[in-house]
Amino acid sequence: MKKVFFSFTFILCFGLATQAQDADKTYSFTLQEAVNFAIDSSYATINARRDVAIALKKKWETTADGLPQIDGAVSYEYNAIIRQTPLPGEITGGEPGTFVPVQFTPKQNMNASVTLNQLIFDGSYIVALQAAKTFLEYSDNEETRTKLEVRKDVISAYGNVLLSKNSIGIIEKNLDVATENLRETRKTFENGLAEEEDVEQLQITTQQLKSQLNNAKRMRDISKESLNMVLGLPINAKVELLEDFEKLADRQALEAELLTENLKVENTINYKIADNLVKQRELEMKLEKSKALPSLSAFANYGQTSFGNNFEFFSSRADWFEFSTIGVSLNIPIFSSLQRSAKTQQARIEMEKAETQKTEAINQIKLQLNSAKSNFEFAIDNYELAKDNLRLAERIEHKNQVKFQEGVGSSFELRQAQQQLYTAQNELLQAMLDIINSKAEIEKIINTPIQNAEN
Repeated sequence: MKKVFFSFTFILCFGLATQAQDADKTYSFTLQEAVNFAIDSSYATINARRDVAIALKKKWETTADGLPQIDGAVSYEYNAIIRQTPLPGEITGGEPGTFVPVQFTPKQNMNASVTLNQLIFDGSYIVALQAAKTFLEYSDNEETRTKLEVRKDVISAYGNVLLSKNSIGIIEKNLDVATENLRETRKTFENGLAEEEDVEQLQITTQQLKSQLNNAKRMRDISKESLNMVLGLPINAKVELLEDFEKLADRQALEAELLTENLKVENTINYKIADNLVKQRELEMKLEKSKALPSLSAFANYGQTSFGNNFEFFSSRADWFEFSTIGVSLNIPIFSSLQRSAKTQQARIEMEKAETQKTEAINQIKLQLNSAKSNFEFAIDNYELAKDNLRLAERIEHKNQVKFQEGVGSSFELRQAQQQLYTAQNELLQAMLDIINSKAEIEKIINTPIQNAEN
């Protein structure tokens, strides 16, 4: 008992230690590593792979309809009250015109049989095989579209974490400067060399920065949890990002110029899905047409039956009698009061609608791409402008800082310059995030990263 107790304790402690290690595990990702991890482990892609697995099983289910089908059957009957069948009395030596009740059914009987069915020809089966293949292609394309969506979500969430991280660093730096200014100004005021308004202006700036810092930290925590969600990790998992925000934005800006040089609409995922719909509608029309063709199937049956007044079917006294049947069945549609024709015409109209939707999808893809390229170009221009504005704001703030310290500038002018600097800093961070997100949108439309990964 002591050995069992110690063994159980060891297993329990080992399990708890393993769970603690998993909880303390830290993940480190570059942007591409985060994308690769999410494509493999996110909740959406896991279910997308399951949809493909379902499509594969569905394809085999359809294929199996045309393969031999074998069924077994066992039946047992107990006739508590046996039906009486009247026979003419003269058969048993009785008077003509009279009847003698006779029992033909035994008290108990049992049957065991095996039946083989084989489809020989059915037009709808051939169409169903083609439809199963098209459905599998559609499932594959939906999986790719899900991966593209996940990729874009990861890039956006990754960028938001970097933005909040950099925002905290900037605010902390600004707060240190503002706190030092407030401390020095308060001393100057206490010595009678500054006005109380100067202290109050700097207090306002310091309090605002503290509030912004607390909010930035909350946003950082939320953005980290959002990233963990799209990665398929617990929201409290520890994740370290290895990218530098500014370098990442610069790299994305350079790479995006090559994205749309050789765009082929046929390679985009939205086109492929629209094409899948056209193929599906074509097969539905062929299916309606195939219902006018005859179908041919064959079957073979073999079994044994036993009967008697007592339940002795598994004893050596039981007699079993064989029976077997072989046959074919031909079904020929002759006249449906134009019902099949009406269904075929409906399917044809649905196919024409799908072709129109495909044309619409082509133009929509081009429009989305042009819009995404325009947004990206604007993000590039805005990024360069934000960098210039930040440099100007830093110089203005520095000049006002010097003027204030030398007593030739007011605290109000300094606070205005600081607010302008803070705005320029935030605009630059947002511009970097816009570059990353707008490039991800282009990649989602043209399907380039997923194609490269699969090839």
